[in-house]
Amino acid sequence: MRHEIYYWKCDRPAALHGVRRAGGAPSPTPTGLQELLTRAFPGEIRLEAAGGVGNHRTFQFHLERNHYFVRLEDGPEGDENLRVESRLLEEVARAGVPTPRAWFTDVSRSQVPFAVQVIEFLDWPDLGLLHRQGKLALPEISRQIGQAVAEWQNVPVSGFGPFNSKALETTGQLKGWHETYAAYFNLNLERHFSRLQSSGFLSEDETTRLKNVIAEYQELLDLPEACLVHKDLALWNILGTPQQIRAFIDWDDAISGDPTDDLSLLGCFYSAEILQAATTGYTKVRPLPEAFFRRFWLHLIRNLIVKAVIRSEAGYFEQGPGTVFLMGAAQNGATLRKFTHDRLLLACRGLTGDRPLEDLDET
Repeated sequence: MRHEIYYWKCDRPAALHGVRRAGGAPSPTPTGLQELLTRAFPGEIRLEAAGGVGNHRTFQFHLERNHYFVRLEDGPEGDENLRVESRLLEEVARAGVPTPRAWFTDVSRSQVPFAVQVIEFLDWPDLGLLHRQGKLALPEISRQIGQAVAEWQNVPVSGFGPFNSKALETTGQLKGWHETYAAYFNLNLERHFSRLQSSGFLSEDETTRLKNVIAEYQELLDLPEACLVHKDLALWNILGTPQQIRAFIDWDDAISGDPTDDLSLLGCFYSAEILQAATTGYTKVRPLPEAFFRRFWLHLIRNLIVKAVIRSEAGYFEQGPGTVFLMGAAQNGATLRKFTHDRLLLACRGLTGDRPLEDLDET
């Protein structure tokens, strides 16, 4: 299944399954979850919904003095990627980057009709919340993010694109589905453009221009080898204090890919100040990749195309102020749409002009 996926939220057959619209109520606890957890964690379990807004339904449970976080994949595809994610948590922690510990993973669906992962509950706020509250020491946190990106690029991976869960089970190796990076990067690109043009987010001229620019810079995709990419790097997927990162979470979309990709993902949301500090942190561990700025802008284009599809089809562009977790208190759906659109076209200009990161602040 994942070999046909560029990005799970918008490419899975059950598109946007598990991604609640703003104001949507969480669904009830599925039958069998309590019993499964009790078998794995004997004792009296107190289970409650956690209200997550990502790919998975989320729960918390208490057992004596211990507290756990539960993620559940109940889509019709029978996806097994929670197995991959649990392994990634181990490997990233081994590389020196803080992550939650995975205590239990079951993707067999032999006892219940869904996959389950139980991880360590970390009682820290996400940094997106601290940022919206004006409490985050942004330059220092950004440097820590960049350093962590460089460190998790030491995790051994092969192939390109999403990881093959069956290969992991049989060989123990984190191997991407695709033989070349270009095959992954261009996967479903035409479909994404079609969806954005049909929704009115992009005009025909804008679509043509973006397609031509991506085609012109295809040589940047000739990677001899890949590295681990989180692929959903944003402040709300990091837990910690105003000054210190405590854990990087939500590795469900991780891939074997390009070393500039995670830094470009920060450009989907944040200012040049954050990107410059992150690159400073990155260079404490390793030098910037060759042709860094062009590769950064190219990946920013690709990532913003996906973000635009998700934001449009999940209804984020229709919401009022502060009703979606990725919006600031004063931002509404219309301003989010304008920001996404303007930054996408800015990334196009940045690539063709080989422009510096400071130009992110034009939007």
